[in-house]
This record gives sequence, structure tokens and C-alpha cells, in this order.
Amino acid sequence: MANDGQIRPFLKWAGGKRQLLKEIRRFIPGEFDTYYEPFVGAGAVLFHLRPRQAVISDVNGELINTYCMIRDRIDELIESLSMHRNEREYFYRLRSLDRSSEFESLSDVERASRFIYLNKTCYNGLFRVNSQGQFNVPFGRYKNPKIVNEDVLRRVHQYLNDNRVRILHDDFAAVLTTARKGDFVYLDPPYDPVSDTASFTGYVVNGFPKAEQIRLKLTVDSLTSRGCKVLLSNASTPFIRDLYRDYTMFTLSAARAINSDATRRGKIEEVLVANYV
Repeated sequence: MANDGQIRPFLKWAGGKRQLLKEIRRFIPGEFDTYYEPFVGAGAVLFHLRPRQAVISDVNGELINTYCMIRDRIDELIESLSMHRNEREYFYRLRSLDRSSEFESLSDVERASRFIYLNKTCYNGLFRVNSQGQFNVPFGRYKNPKIVNEDVLRRVHQYLNDNRVRILHDDFAAVLTTARKGDFVYLDPPYDPVSDTASFTGYVVNGFPKAEQIRLKLTVDSLTSRGCKVLLSNASTPFIRDLYRDYTMFTLSAARAINSDATRRGKIEEVLVANYV
């Protein structure tokens, strides 16, 4: 593991793992070669482990562009972030950019800056798109959101540059084709919904239906046959428990934090699935 001091996620993310890090840490292998995380999201587990050699990816192109800009153009990104305003009209003007041709003219730094700004100022810090791929979370009305967290951004920048971290934008199965014996793979896919109204897979247009959960399980089988160590997080639903019935499974309790109704943000059961003890 790298010794880069405390690094924490630079985004709030639906399904983020900060609250479960102590539990997840108990199941991390003591030694491994390359770390893989193809559903990296806000990177809570990545930044907690700080592996010296890693491959990270996500299907959300705006997220991956933001990682790349933090790695490659941190000063420009911080300067751009400092120009944003926590104002309703300004928020909706930036939000609407992906509904016009103007979005295509944004630089990579401007896109990353917009992405972080919307995350810090939108309702509950969510990233969600509609069926046209347009960001559609309303203004959060926070009094003083920390749009520019320079210390966190620079720590992430240093970690990504001081270690061998490949940043990809690809399907999980494609990312994992290079994983070999001795590597460790952490999988945190969009969760199987616990009810018809509980699904949150809206950070990509097509979501993550059961067919994708099955394809992921087949990928876990392939990784296992190659000698990779795999740890997977998901909801504790009958479907997931049956799907991974041949693997070791642990149950955790986590707080639901993204429901629009605050009274329904209680504890839910999650599972950790492992192909090792």
C-alpha cells in the first residue's frame, strides 16, 4: 500500500462506501499484486487502500474525465472550480449545458469542473441522468457547500501521480480481462433493487438490470478460475443471495442515504461476497 496520508473521496456518491470501510477492510487480502476496481465511483475503497498499482474504471464518462483532470491538470481545475457560484439560477444554467450543443465545446477541465460543482451543490449530492443522458438532479439549496476542496483534490492528484494507477472508461468485463493470479478485484456495481421503487442506477442511461448482474457473476466465475481474489458488494436480496450461493457471503448493515424521503433512510442489509476466506 502507498503511504500518502489520509485521502478521502472528492465527491459524494450514491452507494459510496465510506461508512462501511471499517467492515470492508476486514475482508481485504493481506497481500495482492494489482488492485482492480471497475465500478470506482467516488473511490472510497481505492483511497482507503491506496494501492501502489491499480486499474480503475467506470462507465460514467464524466466521472472518469474528472479523475483524469485531477491527475493531469489540477491547477487549471482548481482555478475553474473557484469561479462557480452557489446560486440557483447559475446552477440550472450549468445543469442545462448537456441539453445543448454548447456542451460539446466545453474543455475537459470545464467538464470536470462542472461535474464537481453539480455534485457539491445539487440535491443530496447525487449524480443522476434521465433517459437522454441529461443530468436532472435539482438544486440543493445548501448555505455554504465546499465547492473547492483544494486539500482533498491535491491529495488525490498526488496519489494518482505517485503510483501506477491506470484510469479507464470501459465496461467492467473488458477492464478485467487483464486481471491475473495474485490480483485483487473489488466490485461495487449498482445494487440489485430491494423493491420496485428502490433502484438507483441512474448515473448511466441504461441502468444495471438483472441481466447485467448475471453477466457480472459470470465474470466473477472467470476471475476465480484465473486465481484472482474477488470481493463484491451488493444488496442482500434473494436474487443476489441465490446468484452467489456458491461463494462465501457476509451480511452488513448500512444506512440508506439517498432516498428523497428522509424518513426512509434507515438501515438496510448488504452483502459482501468473496471467493476466498
